[in-house]
Amino acid sequence: MNVDRPAARPFTYVAIGVLGLAAAAAVLLQPDAARTQTTAGDWEPPLTAHGHPDLQGNWTNQTLTPFERPEGQGPVLSPDEVAAVEGGQAQTVAERTAPVDPDRPLPPGGEHRVCIDGATTCYDEFYREPGERVAIVNGEPRSSLVTDPPDGRVPDLTPEARRRLEAAAEFRGRFGQYDHPELRPLAERCIVSFGSSAGPPMLPNYWYNNSYTIAQNEDFIVIMAEMVHDARIIPIRDPREQLESRPEPEHVTPWFGSSVGWWEDGTLVVETTNLNPEHAFRGVPPSKDRKVVERFTRVDEETVLYEFTIDDPAVYTSPWGGQVPFKRFDHLLYEYACHEGNYAMFNVLSGARYQERMGGNP
Repeated sequence: MNVDRPAARPFTYVAIGVLGLAAAAAVLLQPDAARTQTTAGDWEPPLTAHGHPDLQGNWTNQTLTPFERPEGQGPVLSPDEVAAVEGGQAQTVAERTAPVDPDRPLPPGGEHRVCIDGATTCYDEFYREPGERVAIVNGEPRSSLVTDPPDGRVPDLTPEARRRLEAAAEFRGRFGQYDHPELRPLAERCIVSFGSSAGPPMLPNYWYNNSYTIAQNEDFIVIMAEMVHDARIIPIRDPREQLESRPEPEHVTPWFGSSVGWWEDGTLVVETTNLNPEHAFRGVPPSKDRKVVERFTRVDEETVLYEFTIDDPAVYTSPWGGQVPFKRFDHLLYEYACHEGNYAMFNVLSGARYQERMGGNP
C-alpha cells in the first residue's frame, strides 16, 4: 500500500526459476529509455533504447467505474452522472475519515460509521484507495470496464461450466471450511492477488493496492502487481514463433498461465494459455483451453490503455472483454509482504482445532 499520501485524500468503494530471476534482474538494470520529441496534438510515445514504446514505471488501474454495466445504463456517463458518482463518493469518504474520539468504545463492526467490511474488522476509509474518478477511455467516461459484448455484461456460463461449479461445490461441502489450509481462498493463503489484480486479465480490486510496476528490455516485460507482490515475467517473441515458443509445456499450469508477448504497431500484445485450474476468475475456474489476450498501448504521457479478451468456449457462451485505463502513479511502491503478516491463517486453523477439542463444530 502506498503510504505517501494526504490523510483525507478522497477514495471510493465501489514457479519463477533462476532464468526468470535473471531475466527480471536484466530488465531492471536497463539504461534509461530514449525519449522521442512530441508536439501538442501529435503525441508520440517515448521509446526504449530498443525502439519499442516505453511502458516502464508505476501505474494504477484504480477506478470508480464498475466491472459490469448496471442494468439500464448506457455505455457512456453524462457529466451529471460523473459528478454524482465522484462527488457522492467524496462526501462518503469525508464522513468515514473524519476524526473520531480516541476514548470511544470498541467499534461494533459494520454498524459503526467508519467500519466498511463486516462485524469483525474495522477498516477506516483512510486505509483504502480504490479510486477517485471514473474510467476515461477515448475521452469517454465509461459506465463499465466490460465493453464487449455491447451491453457491458459478462456472457452467460455454459451448461458445462455450471455443472463443474456444482460438482466443485458438492465436493467442498464434504469438508468444514477450516479443516485444512488448502480449503482457504488462494488470496488468504498469500498465493495470488485478491480479486484479479495480477490477472490475466489485470483488473482493479476496488479495495486497495491497485498499482503496478512495469520494467522491460528487448526480450522481456516484467509486470509486478502490488497486491500480494505478484510478478509476471513475459518473454517477447516474434509473433510467427508463438506456437513454438511457449515457456512451459501444456501440462504445466502456472498461477498466471504461460504468457508470450509481441509488438504490433506500437502495442504490446500478450497471449496467455495454460492457466492454473484452481485460479478462478470471479469465482469461475478456467478450462484447459482458456486463452486471454491483453493489449498495452501508451495513449498519452500519463496513460496506458489496457485491453483484454477472454476466449473460453467451455466456460462462456461467447468471447468477451473490456478496456481499463492505467494511469501513471507518481508514488513509491512498497513490498506487500503478505506471508509475513498472515496471522489470520494460523489463527483461524488454531481456533477450529480448539473448537474440535472442546466438542464444538467450527
